[in-house]
Amino acid sequence: MLNELGDLLKDTKKHLMTGVSYMIPFVVAGGVLLALSVLFSGKSAVPTTGSLAKLATIGSSGLSLMVPILSGYIAYSMTDRPGLAPGIIGGYLANQIGAGFIGGIISGLLAGIVVFLLRKIKVPKSIQSIMPIFVIPLVSTIIVGGFMEWVIGIPIANLMKTLTNWLNGLKSGNTVVLGLILGAMIASDMGGPINKVAYSFAVAMVGTVNPATGLASKSAMIIMAGVGVAICIPPLSLGLASIIAPKKFTNEERETGKSAIMMGLVGISEGAIPFAAGDPLRVIPCNMIGSAIGSALTMLFGSENPAPWGGWIVALVTKKPWLYLLASLIGIAITTILIILCKKEVKTVTTKPKETSNDDFELDDLEIL
Repeated sequence: MLNELGDLLKDTKKHLMTGVSYMIPFVVAGGVLLALSVLFSGKSAVPTTGSLAKLATIGSSGLSLMVPILSGYIAYSMTDRPGLAPGIIGGYLANQIGAGFIGGIISGLLAGIVVFLLRKIKVPKSIQSIMPIFVIPLVSTIIVGGFMEWVIGIPIANLMKTLTNWLNGLKSGNTVVLGLILGAMIASDMGGPINKVAYSFAVAMVGTVNPATGLASKSAMIIMAGVGVAICIPPLSLGLASIIAPKKFTNEERETGKSAIMMGLVGISEGAIPFAAGDPLRVIPCNMIGSAIGSALTMLFGSENPAPWGGWIVALVTKKPWLYLLASLIGIAITTILIILCKKEVKTVTTKPKETSNDDFELDDLEIL
């Protein structure tokens, strides 16, 4: 059994790419609709009223489903349909606790392993028929869900609290060093707990306004500018890299690259998640380096952003907009070059149709009484 489990985990890359391929339509549909709502609102942020707010809600709904789908289809790739329920539910919980796409990868792999092990349990013939439709989904969901809630959830909450306190202690120090730290945090998980801490820290700073001027302090707006640049670098860089070096990306990734560029322009870092989920060990460090440098340069240049948002869409409201754009272009160039150098060319693999296993469940198997 251990040898079989080892063989299953040897194909982890394939399982991740399966999850990514099913996730991409949700990222594209949700991300583009959210980007359009921001673009047409003219407010450099997600609209909260009117028909554009409804469009933003539709887009946000699509993005909120991408982690559950990623997790579910990683498990599906490992164990076929019995893995879907624990995988998708585990991915949903990953979203709820703020674990982001990294939490989704963990829950998907865990669901696949748990279902694989449950299938190996010898049971009497009398209950074999209910194993795939009742016992395996129920038990695997309890295990995966419990792990996400009690094992992953508590450390994530503690991590967010610790990082927030740490950043509060750094805000009066060197802004360039703070920019490097915030930029790397933003790009590390693109919507996950570390990203949220950095973004929330900057938003809280810029949200504290001087009653006399109605504006945040200069230092707060400089910090928000650095975070705004860091947000857009991963999706813009990966979209650009997929155009410059198409052989290093799958067909789905090349198509996603086009929408990633649009999402990056309006400050939606999730556009880079399909690339990071498919090749995290190469993509995430490259994102972090470019975003850290871009954020630090923005703060060094003294660009100020009064809007609690990021991307190029806020350039018009920033002070020193050309320097804001220059810093982002430098960060984009660095990440794009690193991605192209680090990623290997994609090998074309012919996927064989899955054989139906004995514990697959078909509706035709049910007897209607």
